[in-house]
Amino acid sequence: MSKKVVLITGTNSGFGWLTAHSVAALGHKVYATIRDTQGKNADQAKALAQVENITVLDVSLTDETSVKNAIDTIIAKEGTIDVLVNNAGAVIFGVAEGSTTDDVQRLLDINVIAPWRLIKLVLPFMRKQSEGLIINVSSGWGRFAAPFTVVYGASKFALEGLSEGLHYEVRPLGVDVAIVQPGAFPTEMSQKVQAGSDASVADEYTAIADVPNKLFAAIGQIFETAKPDAQEVADAIVNLINLPKGQRPLRTVVDSSTGDITKRANDAVKVEFENVLTAYGMSELLA
Repeated sequence: MSKKVVLITGTNSGFGWLTAHSVAALGHKVYATIRDTQGKNADQAKALAQVENITVLDVSLTDETSVKNAIDTIIAKEGTIDVLVNNAGAVIFGVAEGSTTDDVQRLLDINVIAPWRLIKLVLPFMRKQSEGLIINVSSGWGRFAAPFTVVYGASKFALEGLSEGLHYEVRPLGVDVAIVQPGAFPTEMSQKVQAGSDASVADEYTAIADVPNKLFAAIGQIFETAKPDAQEVADAIVNLINLPKGQRPLRTVVDSSTGDITKRANDAVKVEFENVLTAYGMSELLA
């Protein structure tokens, strides 16, 4: 197996942390982005930098200059980037009306614009070598926009839309685009969920005030019975990297509890999506 240059975002915890370790263990050269490596994430950055085959980069993904500087650093040292894993993300929980315009903008900046910023910068190098892999970590909520995660779901829908269309555009050029859809996992990200900034509407939703508690109870039950391990997501990403070019599936569901529901939805949409491409004269992109 050839050794690859792999850029992974959001590596200070959770899926990103595990993926960085798993990919580096295979001998690939990993560039791991973490925000504020001299401040709140200093300990995580120091620990990750001590792992063989991992270089930590301090990057603010919502800052164009910061991201470009990181890409330039990697290219100067390695000459290319073979794999991009867009893992970093943020969550807003609560009634949708409680999210302000600024809240929505912030979440889209992190979950949609930032991945696209990186995709736009790495694609020229991947196209030039007629080979590359872009993995976007979405969510089961990227297929179903559930109540109380409406804005988060919308951002993941957008990421899936970017990924789906791009998958067919760049595959003929030798570049694969893949989506990983994790279910519920007890990661640090699940402990950092934020509410919308507009608390003034809360009293207007008393009729369904108890539903979020039922949602959290259901997730807790999943954690207790299925015992999902975040390493499963890292393993799925490693598997995509290991698969031959052109044989990577567009979507990979990682969810031992409710994943079959998402898979069935994916399969149904795939059939109709291919019908749409055929109807509009683009069937050659399906080959």
